Amino acid sequence: MTAATSSTSSSTAAAKPYLTGHYTPVADEITATDLTVEGTLPPELTGRLIRNSHNPKPGITPTHWFKGSGMVHGIRLRDGRAEWYRNRWVHTPALDGAPYMTEHGPDLTASTAGTHVIEHGGRLLALCESALPFELTPDLETVGAFDWNGKLTSAMTAHPKEDPTTGELHFFASSPFPPFLVHHVSSPDGTVLRSQEVPGATAALKHDFALTERHVVFLEGSVTFDPSDRSGIPYAWSDAQPTRIGVMPRGEGGARRVRWFDVAPGYAMHLANAYEDSLGRIVIEGPAVGRDGWQRSWNWWIGAPDRGAEPNSGSRATRWTVDLVTGRVAQEDTDDLTVEFPTINDAFTGREHRYQYALSFPDDLGIGTHALVKYDRTTGARQTKPFGTGRLPSEAVFVPAGTATEEDGGYLLTVVSDLNSDSSRLLVLDASDLDLPPVATVHLPRRVPAMIHGSWIPDAAL
Repeated sequence: MTAATSSTSSSTAAAKPYLTGHYTPVADEITATDLTVEGTLPPELTGRLIRNSHNPKPGITPTHWFKGSGMVHGIRLRDGRAEWYRNRWVHTPALDGAPYMTEHGPDLTASTAGTHVIEHGGRLLALCESALPFELTPDLETVGAFDWNGKLTSAMTAHPKEDPTTGELHFFASSPFPPFLVHHVSSPDGTVLRSQEVPGATAALKHDFALTERHVVFLEGSVTFDPSDRSGIPYAWSDAQPTRIGVMPRGEGGARRVRWFDVAPGYAMHLANAYEDSLGRIVIEGPAVGRDGWQRSWNWWIGAPDRGAEPNSGSRATRWTVDLVTGRVAQEDTDDLTVEFPTINDAFTGREHRYQYALSFPDDLGIGTHALVKYDRTTGARQTKPFGTGRLPSEAVFVPAGTATEEDGGYLLTVVSDLNSDSSRLLVLDASDLDLPPVATVHLPRRVPAMIHGSWIPDAAL
């Protein structure tokens, strides 16, 4: 999202929910080595867990949660040891106050870079959806904006998808002005970029998308560009905005054959996965929210009244099934928990998956505790791992075990913010059974703010 911020009094800052509790920013960059480990870190965990967060500088109160400057937090694991923890702001021009909007239009380098961090082609890239990605070193220092040697002239989504078979990276640029949607594909080594405009798209907010073996899937929800919004991120719910699913064949010229399918009003911030079933239908899964849930979530993100107790209100696991022959779309809620941040074993991206993980939130009044959830789509079973009062786990990142033969044979990595002890720890959980005690626990040198998205980056990738 965009990067402009403003200074306010401490009383105003204290009223903003995204600057308090689990989300309280840290004021400095530190490095700590030889972290304490309980249990045994598996040998497969040789690499870095890197997570991103919105962390404005001291004295700065963003007008929107997503406008806080990006700060990455990294934990380096190797040979059964936790070698270091370090946190670094992503040093973009916006960190030093450069405006996103200029007299010449948006400055795509004035990025918050605070939503996600991935590896592609041996590069670490910090992402936000309104700007260019920013490259980082393996020690999390900022290299600078990365634009594929001048070939990327648009923003980049914070949720690219890597095809596990080809290694290609698919991503898109969404804009409130034409061209509304451009699909990009990067070669596995990150040197070649192919782009095509997708016709029929609108100014609707597009945050995530999905990939199947033969298609690219876009979602346009009931949230669209609204220049009257004063949060600095000019989008709002609109009953007049159609909610649609766009299905585009992969490959050269696929955009010319995109088809748009109307679905019930709603908005899906994140998608777990999509795939083609045995009948050739497109199955898409991810949490979705209605009008009231969106508004109460948005009010939390901007610190307005009538907000939910949590940043996510009323988002339910949802499945859409698109029949390409009849043109009909079936939609169903698949669970009644309030969930967000869905993840899978990434080896199944675009293929039918059995297991899915998510973060469960207390209800809209804050009653209940946060938990990690595991869904078995074959049996319909749901397993939850609650964390207790004052503890918030991060999005679960799946890492396969070295000898795994089952889809859930591996580990879930989650960083838990604990307000009871003002501390944080990295938990390594057995992804096959959330009831088991942690495989290992790494104690971190500070409480790490509740973060947005992150990735496990094995050493071999860098």
